[in-house]
Amino acid sequence: MKVLLIFAILFLQVSAKLGWDGIQAVTVSGFECLKKNGYDFFVARVGRSNNIVDTTGIQNILNARQAGWTDVDGYIYPCTTSSCPSGAVQVENTIKAINAKGAKMNTLWMDIEGTWPSDTKHNQQFIQGMIDQAEKMNVKVGIYAAHYDYPEITGNWNGASKYPLWWANYNGEANLDHFVAFGGWTKPTIHQYKGTTSGPCGVSMDLSYKP
Repeated sequence: MKVLLIFAILFLQVSAKLGWDGIQAVTVSGFECLKKNGYDFFVARVGRSNNIVDTTGIQNILNARQAGWTDVDGYIYPCTTSSCPSGAVQVENTIKAINAKGAKMNTLWMDIEGTWPSDTKHNQQFIQGMIDQAEKMNVKVGIYAAHYDYPEITGNWNGASKYPLWWANYNGEANLDHFVAFGGWTKPTIHQYKGTTSGPCGVSMDLSYKP
């Protein structure tokens, strides 16, 4: 029994993954270096809050793939002011730009944080539009959110809870412990546990964990 318990612990340690997201340009050799330093997955910013496609992030996806990374995602930080186009249009433009470069991402995460309109019903519809457009274009969807502002932004809407959650909580712990349920989620898929950090290979990164 003791041997089985030790094996189970070792299996969990081996199967767990550490990853990162960041906005600086990283070369192919940079991604190779990060892989050697124990990082397994990467999430590139592909859409910026000023409604501009992030070409640096798209190139990072290409570079990560060339370096042999297989767990590569993207995230879009939407423009949410009244002068911005709909969430659906922003997602469409972003995915078209990604496809035009031949970049391949596994999941597109919708970054729901920051300053949003006070109308939670509007925000729900905006997010739903993002989701619907991504699915229309055959792109897998995930939601990036935190328990301290998502309820305020959406009225604690649970309409997106069937999608995986990338949970932001900078408690410094590379695990899924201490999760506080919100928005219909009872468990996250990924935990972003630490903010801007000077990582290896000269890369500034936010750190994430997934089992």
